[in-house]
Amino acid sequence: MVHSGRMTTTGGAAPADLLVRAVEGMARPLFVLDAEWRFSYMNPAGAALLGETVDAVVGRVIWDKYPETVDSPFEQNYRQVAETGAPSSFEAWFEPLQIRFQVDAFRTDGGLVVTYDDVTERHRVEEAREEATEAREAAAARAEAAAASVELIGRHLMLLGDISQAMTSTLDPDEAVHRFAGLVVPTLADMCMVTVVEDGRRRDVGRAHRDPGMAPALHRYADLRSRTNRATAPVPTSLREGTPVVIQELTDVQLQGMVGDPEALEAVQELAPSAVAVFPLIARDELFGALTLVNGSGRGRFTDLELRTAAVASYRAALALDNARLATAQGQVAERLQRSLLSAPVQPDHLELAVRYRPATRGISIGGDWYDAFLQPDGSTVLVIGDVMGHDLEAAAAMAQLKTLVRAIAYDRQDEPAGVLRRVDLAVVGLGAETLATALVARVEQDLGDAVTGVRRLRWATAGHPMPLLLLPDGTVADLDCPVGPPLGIGWRGPRTGGVVVLPAGSTLLLFTDGLFERRTSDLDAGRDRLRTLAAELAGQSLEALCDGLLAGMLGGDGAEDDVAVLAVRAHPEGARRPVEAGPQLVPAVRPITG
Repeated sequence: MVHSGRMTTTGGAAPADLLVRAVEGMARPLFVLDAEWRFSYMNPAGAALLGETVDAVVGRVIWDKYPETVDSPFEQNYRQVAETGAPSSFEAWFEPLQIRFQVDAFRTDGGLVVTYDDVTERHRVEEAREEATEAREAAAARAEAAAASVELIGRHLMLLGDISQAMTSTLDPDEAVHRFAGLVVPTLADMCMVTVVEDGRRRDVGRAHRDPGMAPALHRYADLRSRTNRATAPVPTSLREGTPVVIQELTDVQLQGMVGDPEALEAVQELAPSAVAVFPLIARDELFGALTLVNGSGRGRFTDLELRTAAVASYRAALALDNARLATAQGQVAERLQRSLLSAPVQPDHLELAVRYRPATRGISIGGDWYDAFLQPDGSTVLVIGDVMGHDLEAAAAMAQLKTLVRAIAYDRQDEPAGVLRRVDLAVVGLGAETLATALVARVEQDLGDAVTGVRRLRWATAGHPMPLLLLPDGTVADLDCPVGPPLGIGWRGPRTGGVVVLPAGSTLLLFTDGLFERRTSDLDAGRDRLRTLAAELAGQSLEALCDGLLAGMLGGDGAEDDVAVLAVRAHPEGARRPVEAGPQLVPAVRPITG
């Protein structure tokens, strides 16, 4: 039995007293509830934790003494242990005492034994630790998200740089657009089409899909799109209004309203578009195209960052594309001008002439190098090659003046080449042309005696220009040499002399400007040696193939560092018909009177 917080046993057995003393001396709080839910026992530690005395608690019904326990985890667990006999261990908050208890309850023959501890501080420490851990995890997640955002922004910035570099490194508008489309996929979208408007016509030039296997489907739709889009479709709308068009959730109904052709509708449905964004290409207040970005169903909506980057990319691409268009137009004008200045050479009876002009890789396709070939009144063929300093429009203008002077003076006076150069030099200075140029004038001639024997002679003189090469019928290459006079444009009044050699039948004369063999990374002699070796290797080729081979072998795929002009002359045997491979004869409509 238990009385007033004291546990006693019938007969006062010594072991029971020892048990009571042991329980009462326990440091852990403990109480016992009888079958009526009264406190039948509570040790001093238990009373102290509750802020009570043993006598004030023992004998009271727990639900009356502590009504806050009704319908609480305390009642639920105590009743469950009493009914099932299964022990229970739980934690619960007791509001009146502001204490969180760790409770262990088990059923005995003497009643429901409950031991309990104050774990409030421990719980606070654990909560603080959990909160700190959660805070660290949240901070780590935020840092990871921030790093991912920075990395994504960095990739978008790199994309913009790549777009600028890729599109400005070519002057071919179609190639620039193709590069652009390939760069924006897949960073900004699953697929891309770039529309260019030329003379009122739309062309989808640039096309790219992130899945190479879907490229044929994209091309199929792009080929149909420009002529099947209705006026309400995104691209026509953007081109008409000059503003972006963004549809974040593209439905089948919208697709059907955009596409006015069953075949095109089938093609676009195969691509399964879910979102589309169109940005106009505008540069220098001119709208000349549109950028279309499309996402498939797996990617969904465009992000704000993707749309902002696409807007900047379209602006940069428009500027680069416009520059390429302007450069192309300028190059076409320059090329036509250059061709008008460099007229086709004559093709006398048994002489075959071939010419080549290659502009420098930088700048416009026009410069100061030139070639010329024409007949003098006595029937001699005059060959001219020259190089005005520079490779721009000013150099081309000066070249045109020099070409005209050389042609007029050589035709009028029929002087030897050295005399022609002397007169041209004095004319350049006297007319105030302010031009500095090198030039070589050569003449293929026959006097009466040579005509009888079928011999041709080559007479030439140079004003600071590289000497020609003579490729003989047996494949050997000879360097022609004569005294080198000063360049044109300095008013040289000293003597100018030239050279003369026999021009054998079957031989080939090569005149060229220094851009063919001169390189910044090697000396002139090495470049000329390369040219001589290559000419020997190409000796058996036709004259046209020989010229192409010289350019390919000397300039390679990197192009010319300077303008290049080549004039090649092949002396076919006289006394026979003009060879078929030499092409048709080309001489002035009224042949000059010889002799």
